[in-house]
Amino acid sequence: MQIQIHDSLDNIPASQWNALIQDGNPFLRHEWLAALEHNGCVGEEFGWLPRHIAVYEHGILIAAMPLYEKYNSYGEFVFDHAWAEAYKRQGMQYFPKLLSAIPYSPVSGQRLLAQAGREAELFPLLLSAVMQLAEALEASSFHCLFPPADQLDWMAQQGLTIRHDCQFHWLNADYRSFDDFLAALSAKKRKNVRQERRKVVEAGVTLRQLDGHTATAADWERFTYFYRLTFENKWGIPTMNEGFFREMGQALGDRVLLVMADDRAGECIAGSLMFRSDTRLYGRYWGCTEYFDSLHFEACFYQGIEYCIHHGLQVFEPGAQGEHKVPRGFIPTLTRSAHWLREETFRQAVERHSAYEKNSVADYMRSVNQHSPYRADATDKKKPGACPG
Repeated sequence: MQIQIHDSLDNIPASQWNALIQDGNPFLRHEWLAALEHNGCVGEEFGWLPRHIAVYEHGILIAAMPLYEKYNSYGEFVFDHAWAEAYKRQGMQYFPKLLSAIPYSPVSGQRLLAQAGREAELFPLLLSAVMQLAEALEASSFHCLFPPADQLDWMAQQGLTIRHDCQFHWLNADYRSFDDFLAALSAKKRKNVRQERRKVVEAGVTLRQLDGHTATAADWERFTYFYRLTFENKWGIPTMNEGFFREMGQALGDRVLLVMADDRAGECIAGSLMFRSDTRLYGRYWGCTEYFDSLHFEACFYQGIEYCIHHGLQVFEPGAQGEHKVPRGFIPTLTRSAHWLREETFRQAVERHSAYEKNSVADYMRSVNQHSPYRADATDKKKPGACPG
């Protein structure tokens, strides 16, 4: 076997990389990760340097890991700023660090890619390669964000520290229609959802569902403008660009769900962008030029729920955080990440803090679940649990 570290995904055959992906996860596909690199969304400017691990056997890729050398903590959604500050107070360097995650996307999915049936053999090779690279780069740590439960449990067995957090996901209880979903909600929540959808219709706003094949260059140009507005209004950094959206849309095709909203005059005034795997829908970006009551909920949540029901998708991950999602049918779902620090003293401190976080997250989820939007007799299939990836 041969292990290589690649600073560009283009150095790895796309078909071989994609053959290792489960559930058709769009964010792990070669096309998505390579488009980020092609359009400058990752790289030195943003402190995300590709360091992808590849394991070859007889010239064929049999295992891999999307990996980045990081010089900041931007776009990760698992916050370690306090850890970086602790290093600084001790006169030590926290950066660079190594990160296995999807850039700017708190989405679940594989982080250790391996030929089916050979995980026990290949996972240790990938983790060993990460540790050796950390030593070579003098990186402070390795972080694996939002992996599936089986991979995270394996990393816990290898001694990595596990952190707990919470997102809000929608689960499909084999609903036949949106009205069928509404029937599972309590009367008050059902009424509120209908009112919010009615407000959008009464405002004269119409919505268009497009995919990567039907979205035009003008649609991507307009959506890019919405995306930039959202980040600029929130003092964020808009790392994506029109080139990325167009390349990604063309490459992923029907894995893309682009919802565009038009006003009475036919002007496009808002948009939301989502992606699908074989079983899941992932909400990612939103932006608008005009405010309409409840339009955000319609474009980002209700359109996605309808899409899931129509296409038989089982889970809708609309993004990180947001208790406002609960009254609209999303329930607390445990998410986890794995972490390794080279310095033993800091490793012990992080272990203690992570144990405290675990209890706090459990308490928080119990508290939120006391306000479930679902009828008591309609919750059997929507019980919260760990995100399975």
